[in-house]
Amino acid sequence: MGLPSILRPRKRNTASPISEKRTSTGPSSPDHQTGPNTITEDTLRRVTKTRRIFALTASISYLISWVFLVLVLVGNTYPRAVLSDIYFFKLDLSDIIPLSVPNARLINSIARSIGLHDFYQVGLWNFCEGFINEGITYCSKPEALYWFNPVDILMSELLAGATIAFPTEIITILSILQITSQIMFGFFLTSAILTFLYIFLSPIATKSKWFSLPLSIGAFLNMLLVVAASIVGTVISLVFKYAAEAQKELNIKSYVGAKMFIFMWLAAGFGIIGFAVHSGMGCCCVSKRDVTTGRRTVRADGQGVQRKEVEVRG
Repeated sequence: MGLPSILRPRKRNTASPISEKRTSTGPSSPDHQTGPNTITEDTLRRVTKTRRIFALTASISYLISWVFLVLVLVGNTYPRAVLSDIYFFKLDLSDIIPLSVPNARLINSIARSIGLHDFYQVGLWNFCEGFINEGITYCSKPEALYWFNPVDILMSELLAGATIAFPTEIITILSILQITSQIMFGFFLTSAILTFLYIFLSPIATKSKWFSLPLSIGAFLNMLLVVAASIVGTVISLVFKYAAEAQKELNIKSYVGAKMFIFMWLAAGFGIIGFAVHSGMGCCCVSKRDVTTGRRTVRADGQGVQRKEVEVRG
């Protein structure tokens, strides 16, 4: 005989409220999936935003640096309004005989009549010459690994049998000038090529920290080249200015090209910024590979990441 229904034990519902909730809600939305292979593109962009900003900063820095390097490369190549103002140094021989010498003006006019120009200015590829009241009248053909030899240039322009005495300091530094000028030429040209490539290579660093290692090495090489070239250009111009004005018997004036100096040091400065950014991305900022491989896990809200207990850089 069975028990009354009121006294019979009731069957318990084994399903917990949590499991019922999970069953009722269905699969989680894509924005909240945190598995390494289920990260949405929007979530990936959010968590790697900082790295993308730094990569963009590096690209912009290299773009600006490249523009200034181009100005250094094309400066003084042709007698045009903008290019003619970009030079390393300028020799002024318009009053080569000091006015304290009797008949100095007559002698200076004679020097001009026998082929001596009023000024000579030097760029990376060539030199230009001209007269004070006429401007630039001639620029030599651009030449790779160019170096300025004032003795050969001035002697080739003077009439047959005419000579001019140069300060001994200029003669002494000519061999050093040749070597350093060619080194500077190679450094500037190589840096311009590397800088142009880094405009487009910098965004690759967003994919993985492993890409930052070779990019940082190349950025360091580029920074070294442009800084070294700028230092060499500065030293050459200042030393030549000192040597040209050291001989008081001749009234040779030398001017350092302000625009060239500004351009090349701005190029060097932005190259340094690019290297600093790539070096920082080698150890900082979450990369796409960090998230997709699970080395950095995305928080449930999809707005950030958190480290694992043992982090392996990627």
